[in-house]
Amino acid sequence: MDNAEFINLIANLVPYIVVLLLAISAHECGHAWMSWKYGDDTAYMLGRVTLNPVAHTDPIGTLLIPIISFVVTFTTGAIVPLIGWGKPTPVNPRNWTKYKQANVMVSIAGILANIILATIGFVIFKTLIETDVIDIRSQLDGMYKVIATFLNYLIFLNVSLAVFNLLPFPPLDGSKVLATFLPASFQPLFDMLEQYGFLILIVLVYMGIVGAIMWPFYILMRYLLVTPWF
Repeated sequence: MDNAEFINLIANLVPYIVVLLLAISAHECGHAWMSWKYGDDTAYMLGRVTLNPVAHTDPIGTLLIPIISFVVTFTTGAIVPLIGWGKPTPVNPRNWTKYKQANVMVSIAGILANIILATIGFVIFKTLIETDVIDIRSQLDGMYKVIATFLNYLIFLNVSLAVFNLLPFPPLDGSKVLATFLPASFQPLFDMLEQYGFLILIVLVYMGIVGAIMWPFYILMRYLLVTPWF
């Protein structure tokens, strides 16, 4: 790798990690804040109702694995899933008021936080494109390239986290929402999935099934960005 390639790698890796830290922090903070609003102060007392990434960062899942995956993908072109996670947010459901409602709201709070961040990024990026401040049809350089790279990651990383966490496999948030509405007879199935859910997710990711699920959302976001509205 020559100097130009190394500089290009760092120029993409830094905003990627910054956005990933923000996205994961917002996701976990959303869970913690919503649980607190429904009467459980477990996460609040542990300082998790914050966007400070120090409170939510898992050294392996938030930093090491995403950095290695990004570098391998960027330098070799190999298809390495860019996955990451933060420290799980501790909640005590026994403290919740309106248990079923709380279970749904706490579960989707992280997803909603990512959707909000993606929406903010989209509105800013789209405004810059529509006002010709940034022309994505031409080669960007300097500060414009940095801004475009950051906003691109802000949109697509948060969309990825939101869609991924909607999947109905433990320990993802979608499974908790689904379990709330299913009869109690399904509980043994969820208990079994709880044991093997992470392995199932890894298999689905590396088989490309998760990527196939997310691809239409990427296409839609890209279409909405590049298609003139006015």
